[in-house]
Amino acid sequence: MTTGPIIETKGLEVRFPLPTHFLSRQKPVLHALNGVDIAISPGETFCVVGESGCGKTTLGRAIMGLLEPSAGEILFQGQRIDGMDETTRKPIRRDMQMVFQNPYASLNPRRNVYETLAEPVRHLMPEKSPAELRQQVEEVLAATGCDPSWQRRLPHEFSGGQRQRIAIARALVTNPAFIVADEPISALDVSIQAQILNLLTDLQGERGLTYLFITHDLSVVEHFGTRVAVMYLGAVMELASAETIFDNPKHPYTRLLLDAIPKLEGGSFDKPRTPGELPDPVNPPPGCPFAPRCPMAEDLCRRDRPHLRELPNGTHAACHFAE
Repeated sequence: MTTGPIIETKGLEVRFPLPTHFLSRQKPVLHALNGVDIAISPGETFCVVGESGCGKTTLGRAIMGLLEPSAGEILFQGQRIDGMDETTRKPIRRDMQMVFQNPYASLNPRRNVYETLAEPVRHLMPEKSPAELRQQVEEVLAATGCDPSWQRRLPHEFSGGQRQRIAIARALVTNPAFIVADEPISALDVSIQAQILNLLTDLQGERGLTYLFITHDLSVVEHFGTRVAVMYLGAVMELASAETIFDNPKHPYTRLLLDAIPKLEGGSFDKPRTPGELPDPVNPPPGCPFAPRCPMAEDLCRRDRPHLRELPNGTHAACHFAE
């Protein structure tokens, strides 16, 4: 087993061709990811944050093989996995699992809890006997705080928090090393969110899990994340430890996100916001993608696209004036 990153992407791009008008000669393309380079170390919680449409979910789905990259590489434990056919990738899938955002949509309404958890084991670990299969399901139910009596019940009989526990159990049932958690708490009540975050933290300590945690909530990242990648229009704008992101952000977009966190003290509710929305990903602006909204932007920013580079404090930022 490699001692390097458990997950690594190099120049990862995902583009979606769009329908064209019959009179148009141009074929529009949506640029969902634009040259994403990340490396996730074993045992860490790597958080990806940004506004809706920035490419967070696309990144997670591409890593999981649910979307085919248009360019670049994806490596798992040093082995390149993008472009693999399903037969070759099947043994790797047991080590890579995903928890989806909406627990009401991610569970099959016609399958009871036992069948939901048994299916990935039957598919990815066919050597398991029926007795071993049942034991594995019961063990993961206990580990995620699910009652054993739930096994014969259907998803509609549970609350949102209970369904997300079942979804987490399904992701854990093959004993993976790496989990993509795509906004796993955004559809839940605040009190339930804390329970799910505590559960994920406990499971990470017990099982040595590595998380790619996708979220738009920076307040969650502050308490849960190890390192943070801030994305904008399909690219990483800043990459640093969670502590550094909150104490000493270097990119103007990161500061915009931090300023948007509601605070009771200091009058931040009345603080003016940077105007504008994400540029059109079909026709991205030249130069820095954040330049149309950036209060620091100069002609250089609108002309030349900055690359992610390391600063003296160890932060990586894609900004000409990050210092």
